[in-house]
Amino acid sequence: MAFNSLHDAICAFEERRTLVRIRELVDPRCEITEIADRVVKAGGPALLFENVKGSDFPVAINLFGSEARMAQILGADSLAAAAREVEAFVKTTPPSSFLEKLQMLPKLAKFGSYMPRPTKHAPCQDVRMTPPDLTRLPILTCWPDDGGPFITFPMVITKDPVSGLRNVGIYRMQIYDRTTTGMHWQIHKVGARHYQYYKERRERMPVAVAIGGDPILTWTACAPLPDGVDELMIAGLLRRKPVDLVPCLTIPLEVPAECDFVIEGYVDPTEPLRDEGPFGDHTGYYTLQEPYPVFHVTAITHRRHPLYLTTIVGRPPMEDGWMGKAVERLSLPLLTMQLPELVDLNLPVEACFHNLAIVAIKKLYPGHAHKIMHTLWGTGQLMFSKTIIVVDHDVNPHNAAEVLWRVTNNIDPRRDVLFTDGPVDALDHAAPQALVGSKMGIDGTRKIPGEAHYRPWPPDIMMDVGTRHRIDALWDRLGLTPATAAHGAPR
Repeated sequence: MAFNSLHDAICAFEERRTLVRIRELVDPRCEITEIADRVVKAGGPALLFENVKGSDFPVAINLFGSEARMAQILGADSLAAAAREVEAFVKTTPPSSFLEKLQMLPKLAKFGSYMPRPTKHAPCQDVRMTPPDLTRLPILTCWPDDGGPFITFPMVITKDPVSGLRNVGIYRMQIYDRTTTGMHWQIHKVGARHYQYYKERRERMPVAVAIGGDPILTWTACAPLPDGVDELMIAGLLRRKPVDLVPCLTIPLEVPAECDFVIEGYVDPTEPLRDEGPFGDHTGYYTLQEPYPVFHVTAITHRRHPLYLTTIVGRPPMEDGWMGKAVERLSLPLLTMQLPELVDLNLPVEACFHNLAIVAIKKLYPGHAHKIMHTLWGTGQLMFSKTIIVVDHDVNPHNAAEVLWRVTNNIDPRRDVLFTDGPVDALDHAAPQALVGSKMGIDGTRKIPGEAHYRPWPPDIMMDVGTRHRIDALWDRLGLTPATAAHGAPR
């Protein structure tokens, strides 16, 4: 189900009693963060702050902060169901006959109908703020030592000046004054690459920032999609409805027509960089000051009754944890196309996603676990994985107790721990230098011939089936708890 607007999403959550309206006066400096942080960590509802100090606009936060709401945003009953839909789409068998090609036409036509489309109806341009003033927005200063207020959910829209390909990414923006912000384009991001292209051409770079609208737009902008894939096209596919686009008023870019706020402007690559930060980041640590490009505002427009969508990050678990889990689940079908031996994947929230990947594989040959490690370190944003643990296909990578039991029993550290070097996340403060650091791979699989293990591998302890069936029949008369009944049961 596609939400036509952020208002629609708020109403839908309210109907399911998964949103609470806060009518008390709250300060966007730290107070909203403290409330939202407590609610997020308790697994609580989405929040709509209707009375924000210093602004006329309500603040929506924690919309993505549960599996149920994240699945609802994706139009599915669960993240597993959403992943099955992606798998059904990407694993379509190529047609081998003329008849099968004809049968594929409706599906291809349907796919084409999800492409972004132009429209003249532009709720996001109902009101033009004159003069533009960022300080009128209820932008949060999230943590006490932050360098200032930060826009944390901006959909930053840029285009490659040569190919014209669009990119939509989430890059935080520190407010410097009424019409300038920082633009946190980390070196590995597509936005930074577009900036570099404009810098080489010595041309001013148009940038549009959209906030709000159907929440699936924000999630898609966060997702690490393959290079060159249009985030708005993927959003249309997931919402089963194309994203309507309207031209900006002052720059040659298009923005989603139904979003709540649009901030138009430019970045001048010939200008000196400016310090941005500190910022309380999703690692749970502050990212310190670093120089980044400056964004200049040329126009601000908004809906007649807009909502300001935002989020906070910090020590996990946070709202972005469920956004990341959705990325993990929906990425798995794509990864298994490249790695059919891959059974499951877990990027733990507590490890901030990029610090640890636990993968289960159907092991086929000596050294297979190492092959998986190297492939993942060369795949998209999985290249940032600081540690990869590989387990066998019958191990649940989401069960920390099972993973610890298997891995600590199965490894010989000298043989099964691999060290290498490569790119690391820009937020990795532990790396000796920025952007490059070491990696660790742990082969927690059973060892097979050819893997330098020279004695028989012991079998697991398992009760025989006959005994289990006899006790199953007797169980209700024993008067023991259900938890005891599950003890020792195989996965």
